[in-house]
Amino acid sequence: MMKNWKTALLLISGIGFSNLGNWIYFVAINIKILDLTGSAAAVAGLFVIKPIAQLFTNLWSGSIIDRINVRKLMIFVDIVRGCLVFIIPFLSSLWVIYVMIFMISLFGSFFGPSSSVYMTKIVPTEDRQRFNSMMSMVNSGAFLLGPAISGLLIMTVDADFCIIFNAISFIVCALIIFMLPNVDRNPESVKPMTKKLLIEDWQVIGKFITTAKYFFIIYVLFQLAMLIGYSVDSQEATFIRLHLRLSVSDYGMIISLTGVGALVGSSIAAMMAKKISYRWYMSAGTVLSTLFYITFYASFNFITAAVSFVLLGFFMSFAGAGYTTFVQNHVPVSIMGRFASLAEVSQGLVQIVLTLIIGFISEFISLQFVCLAVCGLALILGIVLIIKVQFSPPSDASLAIKR
Repeated sequence: MMKNWKTALLLISGIGFSNLGNWIYFVAINIKILDLTGSAAAVAGLFVIKPIAQLFTNLWSGSIIDRINVRKLMIFVDIVRGCLVFIIPFLSSLWVIYVMIFMISLFGSFFGPSSSVYMTKIVPTEDRQRFNSMMSMVNSGAFLLGPAISGLLIMTVDADFCIIFNAISFIVCALIIFMLPNVDRNPESVKPMTKKLLIEDWQVIGKFITTAKYFFIIYVLFQLAMLIGYSVDSQEATFIRLHLRLSVSDYGMIISLTGVGALVGSSIAAMMAKKISYRWYMSAGTVLSTLFYITFYASFNFITAAVSFVLLGFFMSFAGAGYTTFVQNHVPVSIMGRFASLAEVSQGLVQIVLTLIIGFISEFISLQFVCLAVCGLALILGIVLIIKVQFSPPSDASLAIKR
């Protein structure tokens, strides 16, 4: 573990608590929108808002992230998100709620790349796989407890209370980050955001991609497989409620059991981090995750759905920890903000298209058939990924770590 373990624990606990609030919010906002409209398309719209918001910021946000104090930026973003989320319970119009969620996602698009840069700077290279597995373990705990807490709160209070809890979690996370060390004591001055500066930054990323072809191929394969999985996530609530005919509490239970699998998986991943390569974590984890997406949408009752999601959560923990370590070890920290932000633009476009297509087609033909078909494609991509990672030598791995 890191020498400065107190710093690591603070970082993990801050982001972990924020993620707990996010999962409580996730179940609550899905139920709120479904009860408000009764429409699967309206629920799917929630999954489109975030990538649309990212398209508005990610072409230029990385240029700011790589030149600013990322710790201060993370604190600012969490405070703003907390204030905006707090407003949602007082809104009654679907479209006004959509606009508010769009604004939250707009500011939130800065947090992910900023936290990645901060983690890379503060965690030594040799500790990253274990740290990422521990972060995954805490997030899995949030994944486990969040929906269960949300379901309990919805039954005893209401969904609006869950949303307010998420607002509080953002503020708490900001306070914890405030206690972390400053890794950018002399950050580069933020230059005026001009067309010339953006083009220069895009050219830097383009040059990196052309010289790190092995990394880029692996990155694309992993992202495509995962994005397909995320696109069918937009239909899981609809599938559970309308196809399997299960209750809201059953839905919360299945999500919680997924958290159990993820928590166990990330715990084992943390223990085995020094013995198994992150490349195996990423590639084998992706194949098995996509496989259990398929078994979930092939399920016919509560037990088959729950078992599928337990195993999905278990193997996705390995995939996530391996992928995060892979990116940290291959992308120079000096351009990590720009790379992550620009990558999210293409990811957002793909997710928007896939989510809308799946949501639209599912209105006319079998939701189960559509989800099984796209998950089958994700499995094929996962198989290509594991072949490429394990049997194709990383010829440009020597370019991996530049600090």
